[in-house]
Amino acid sequence: MHRWINLSLLILFPLSWFAPLMRAGLLPLFNLKEISVITGLQSLWASDVFLALVVTVFALFAPYLKTIALALMHWRLLSPRLLPAVSLLGKLAMADIFLIALYITLAKGIGVGRLETAWGLYLFTACILTSLWVSWATEQSRKSKPTVSTDG
Repeated sequence: MHRWINLSLLILFPLSWFAPLMRAGLLPLFNLKEISVITGLQSLWASDVFLALVVTVFALFAPYLKTIALALMHWRLLSPRLLPAVSLLGKLAMADIFLIALYITLAKGIGVGRLETAWGLYLFTACILTSLWVSWATEQSRKSKPTVSTDG
């Protein structure tokens, strides 16, 4: 079952990148601008290339590469010995959620404008957490399978 959930993440991750994470505005009376992972990255690439590169790795590449690697393992196209490295990719991806939460907390604490979380933040978080669960479930299923001994 977890391999089908993992495959669904190949669709849900890109959707979550374009979904609104938050709505932000300078003053409470004006319209709020929706910010997604992609629009946030576009702004970062224009202002801070190093930070944009780091966030791109954590938000896009790490979770998607992990999902692909797990799918290859589930269909026995990649060695299960790589599971610890694949799990590390998932932990790196989780760091992005903490960064977003920190930015929201800081922005709300300053009180200059208005900031609201949007459904995309929950979708993106759910994708990351589901990906972590799939890694754990894959590891547990590998541990529970008896190993075949070739000793005679």
